[in-house]
Amino acid sequence: MSADIESVSADAVAARTAELITALAGLLARIDAGCVAAGRDPNSVRLLPVTKFFPASDVAILYRLGRRDFGESREQEATAKVAAVRDEELSGIRWHMIGRLQRNKARVVARWAHTVHSIDSERLATALDAGARAALDAGERTEPVRVLLQVSLDDDPARGGVSAADLAPLAEQVAAAPGLRLSGLMAIPPLGAESDAAFARLATLHTLLLADHPEATELSAGMSGDLESAIEHGATVVRVGTALMGGRPITSA
Repeated sequence: MSADIESVSADAVAARTAELITALAGLLARIDAGCVAAGRDPNSVRLLPVTKFFPASDVAILYRLGRRDFGESREQEATAKVAAVRDEELSGIRWHMIGRLQRNKARVVARWAHTVHSIDSERLATALDAGARAALDAGERTEPVRVLLQVSLDDDPARGGVSAADLAPLAEQVAAAPGLRLSGLMAIPPLGAESDAAFARLATLHTLLLADHPEATELSAGMSGDLESAIEHGATVVRVGTALMGGRPITSA
């Protein structure tokens, strides 16, 4: 185990484990209830713990609780955390980049990301494809990077996301890229928007994407406050930080 993880005392690990066990049980119950209310199989929705701002020791605890997928949003923090848990005991972790990605960080992220949820431009897709192909050639990864296209639900470029009008050509580009695998859509409801309306629009866009790309079945939507609405409208992945991890710590690893 890395020094960063070993430095946490046994008492602190035990206390944090108890917190996470309770929070995880409550969250999984919410997801199951949301699926039942929507008439869906609970196994059709996966939880993606968002561990940004939290230490590698929390990832290790959640790993021991059966979690294998983890979401990060800042390249520098994520790259350090990936290195901290790169250990045989924590093998099989799938890291997800869920935050906005700068083109100059794409090559680094391509070395460790199982899935990138935030591709929203042709230039970014080109950069990630180049990074993924380099990582494949170097033996740093064994398969293409799974890509979700982040679509804007209010066409505000400042908040990230490709416009609905530009979604189809971006999907074609990603689907043709040898280092990438088009896997679906991601979206964040606009600030102040009614979640049901936002997720209903996302579901419509996903249906249109599936008509041309039936392999793009993933729909990443819903967070701590609106996951039930997202599940009702077809989310297959809910990205949850606060409801699982608690409030942001003062310091982070």
